[in-house]
Amino acid sequence: MSTPLVLDVAGLRKSFGPVEVLKGVDLKVAARELVFVIGPSGSGKSTLLRCLNRLEEPSDGSIKLDGQDILAPGVDLNAMRRKIGMVFQAFNLYPHLTALGNVTLALRKVSGKSRAEADAIGTAALARVGLEEKAAAYPGALSGGQQQRVAIARALALEPKVMLFDEPTSALDPELVGSVLNVMRAMRESGQTMVVVSHEMAFARAAADRVLFMDQGLVVEQGTPAEIFGAPKSERLKAFLQRLRHEEA
Repeated sequence: MSTPLVLDVAGLRKSFGPVEVLKGVDLKVAARELVFVIGPSGSGKSTLLRCLNRLEEPSDGSIKLDGQDILAPGVDLNAMRRKIGMVFQAFNLYPHLTALGNVTLALRKVSGKSRAEADAIGTAALARVGLEEKAAAYPGALSGGQQQRVAIARALALEPKVMLFDEPTSALDPELVGSVLNVMRAMRESGQTMVVVSHEMAFARAAADRVLFMDQGLVVEQGTPAEIFGAPKSERLKAFLQRLRHEEA
């Protein structure tokens, strides 16, 4: 039996004025799959993620989450966004709330949980990212890596169907990147469905089920990490990987 689709995106387009950033993107993500999206700056990767939870409104195309059209008129945006967790490059934590307060805010305000229930779920989410002992700390007292892990816990606490990561390590000092990738690795092992936009190619090689290469608003090529990194077919992907190797050298 085939694994059910969590996300089914077809013909997705997004224009900002006269500039078409997404030019008809198709994306299918199965339950428990980790899909990694790579490509040069300006290729539309972040716009794609922001369209998937309607932070940006697509210009055309369809997005289905668990079979439900999330672009349909009258769709409950709050309910839909509870199912699609999002972790940004900037941590977007409230500085006046503790780590636990940041994690439980949506549980109380959006999901209607009691404070006691929200605190129990929030504490468990912080434990999943290795920060249970920092529950009472404010963001200003946490490292960048710890703040990003709180942001991941905040999304996880809502038990989303799929987690979107938009360059989750790019704002971190290099020595803090590993702690965030370890959390993402553990999430993958626990069966969390994930779509990740990132420049962490070693992580993509090791953890992804499938890698999509985007360029100029289109998915140019997709395949397993071995296929994408080891046997690229398109000239655009070959040139992109060549550039990366020069930068790493």
